Amino acid sequence: MTPGDNGASTPEDEDPFGYLYADGQARGAQPPSGGYGGYGYPNSVSRVRAVGERTYGGAPQTAPYGQQQTVPQQGAYGQPNAHYQAPETLPGGAPTGRQPGPSGGGGGRRGPNTKGLLTGAIAVVAVVVIGIGVAMLNDNSDDKSGSQAGASPTQSQSSEPSASSSTSAAPGELPKTDANALQLTGGAVKDSKFQGAEAAGGTYVGGLNTVGSSVTWTVDDIPEDGPYTLFVNYSATGGDPQSMTVTVNGKEFGTKLGMKNYRHAADGDFAKGWTTSYVWPTLKKGSNTIAVSCQAGDKCNVLLDQMWLKKGQVQRDG
Repeated sequence: MTPGDNGASTPEDEDPFGYLYADGQARGAQPPSGGYGGYGYPNSVSRVRAVGERTYGGAPQTAPYGQQQTVPQQGAYGQPNAHYQAPETLPGGAPTGRQPGPSGGGGGRRGPNTKGLLTGAIAVVAVVVIGIGVAMLNDNSDDKSGSQAGASPTQSQSSEPSASSSTSAAPGELPKTDANALQLTGGAVKDSKFQGAEAAGGTYVGGLNTVGSSVTWTVDDIPEDGPYTLFVNYSATGGDPQSMTVTVNGKEFGTKLGMKNYRHAADGDFAKGWTTSYVWPTLKKGSNTIAVSCQAGDKCNVLLDQMWLKKGQVQRDG
């Protein structure tokens, strides 16, 4: 092999600026043109990539050999380029969302909602204060009621029962009386020598065995006109039946009050002779005056301690 010139096509002899020198010009080097090829040497090896060959994610856009490469042009202002692919559309591309800015403004990052937090804190404090106030009021009311308990009786309470001559009955009941509330005339007197009387303190009325002696009861709150039953609790002894006269509102009742010795108590043993008898007088609505007296022809050797009424003509109490 003999040394010789291998031509301008060997890669090691390439010089992109060969057209600037005399030896390069002697070899035919030309300044770069718009066509394909090297930097001035004919048939030189090109190590650069033609314009338009690189794309974003697509295949190289190279024109067929011998045709001019067409580079996509940017569209008119405001018009998208049909051949352009934005970086954010590619895998791993830039984020598409608008990033908040560091300060206030339409696209900036907002700071913490301090106004909302402050409002919530104030609401919590207000609720706590209200709860404490309610609890204190309840405690005060409890203390007040507790301190007054037992100090003095209210209208619905009574410190002690008081003695009264009233013969008014409780709602729904008819009145009742005893020896302590009866009006006495003639030789009638109160006594408690014999036991068994049901009046308060064991008191009864004696001394009725004389003409003109009587007990009188003024009774209120009769609900309506009509027949009633007058019960009398008494004690009788011996074998002779006793009877006394009943007067209603000043008018003598036609039937005597029979007072037999139903207990069969020995003569004079009044403690063992207590029993009950009745008559059926007619009363008017409101107030009525009832008297039991010893009149001529009556037998009145009895003791009397209680009187009460029932509505209608009944034979038993209860």
